[in-house]
Amino acid sequence: MRETAHELGESPTLWELIRRRAELTPDRTVLIQAEADPADDRTLTFSELRERAERVAAGLYEQGVRPGTVVAWQLPTRIETVLLTAALARLGAIQSPVIPFYRDKEVGFALRESKAEFFATPGVWRGHDHTEMAHRLGARGVFEAYADLPEADPAVLPAPPANGTDVRWIYWTSGTTSDPKGVLHTDRSLIAGGSCLAHALRLTSADVGSMAFPFAHIGGPDYLVMLLLYGFPAALFEKFALPDALDGYRRHGVTTAGGSTAFYSMFLAEQRKDPSRKLIPSLRLLAGGGAPKPPELYHAVVREMGCRLTHGYGMTEVPMITMGAPDDTPENLAGTEGRPPATMEIRITDAEGKPLPAGVDGEVRLRGEAVCQGYLEPSQSAAAFDADGFLITGDLGHVRESGHLVLTGRAKDVIIRKGENISAKEIEDLLHAHPAVGEAAVIGLPDPERGERVCAVLELPPGARALTLPEVTSYLREAGLSTHKLPEQLEVLEALPRNETLRKVLKYKLRERYA
Repeated sequence: MRETAHELGESPTLWELIRRRAELTPDRTVLIQAEADPADDRTLTFSELRERAERVAAGLYEQGVRPGTVVAWQLPTRIETVLLTAALARLGAIQSPVIPFYRDKEVGFALRESKAEFFATPGVWRGHDHTEMAHRLGARGVFEAYADLPEADPAVLPAPPANGTDVRWIYWTSGTTSDPKGVLHTDRSLIAGGSCLAHALRLTSADVGSMAFPFAHIGGPDYLVMLLLYGFPAALFEKFALPDALDGYRRHGVTTAGGSTAFYSMFLAEQRKDPSRKLIPSLRLLAGGGAPKPPELYHAVVREMGCRLTHGYGMTEVPMITMGAPDDTPENLAGTEGRPPATMEIRITDAEGKPLPAGVDGEVRLRGEAVCQGYLEPSQSAAAFDADGFLITGDLGHVRESGHLVLTGRAKDVIIRKGENISAKEIEDLLHAHPAVGEAAVIGLPDPERGERVCAVLELPPGARALTLPEVTSYLREAGLSTHKLPEQLEVLEALPRNETLRKVLKYKLRERYA
């Protein structure tokens, strides 16, 4: 069962994948809950996933959940969370996953905008009472789903959903600069993303995956689709913290791990504590996306961790756009975001939407099976797509003759200094290669003479001496950076501000702090 979404039929559903995989390999493990104490580890097989999900679906049905009912859930990465999402898929309900770290502002916004009729919470989790917050926000149909889920006889259930083209998912953009947007997905679009990701990574039934990021992230169903298509298990980490989680990776023989650039950096930092011993003996592949990857980080991971690293490009609106393949050249793996699958069209345009040739930088636009159906707010959808139906991403880049995509920044992350466009990413990549720099973020700040000035904000590795602005500019000159792109301001922080999902740097907070 290694089909793409197209080969599965014109309108596959997530429940159909669950049912078919349970028939093919019923006794094979699909989920492993990796706990701090190995005695607390739990597993679930593919047949148990199907059977228990049907019982939970029946329990939800008896509580009033019907096909088309909007059910929001804010749950950590646990077996119960996957069971709940599978049960809702069986019912054909509309799911609105909410990242478990979000609080009143984001949760209240998601509940109001989605008009959720039910809301599943983890109760008290990491010291925060989510159930109390839900009631305070006036949520309807609140129930706790951390360890116990409602169950009943599946005989009460209606027929499963017949097609995967209806909108059944409302995901929320990170909201790093404004209120989040509700992104509308179908089973088909999520299956397209997950199946293309699995094929790009060359995964097999012998692999053991891992999920250390929130299952409520758009990457959650991507990963579940991979497990269902290829029939391999994944270790779930409710709390990801190194070095504590390493025992779980080793204990369960994880072969592929990752999440985003920040995860690579954390694994690499642990490896450097004892270079003589491979950090995770079974690990053959780190993979992820969601944030820029400096080329030097790629080379350091491969050199020091003894595994491959493939990085891709995705977003809440399009969970899988491009992905590096394990057999790509090191130069393409280090310097590009990989190639798109056959079902994804990438168009590079100028500001007016005119297509540009290969190798020329412009705005990245997308069209394909994995692209969302738009936004909950119709006016946002109208502004997001061009006349040819391409999603306007706001990202900048170019496509090489080989088909590999190179991202060079965000349209909103270009610094305009004295009328000249400066890519923040170009400077960040150079800074990341400096041994005394842990992480770097380059921002533009208002300047009365220049329009904007270039400010570099550095996060230093443990024990490193803080660099000075002359040292930084001298280093960048030697690296070949043009004089007009050199930073004019340097700030050093113990830790850059990040979000709680894929640990993306929140540049708007840096701009607010230093403007």
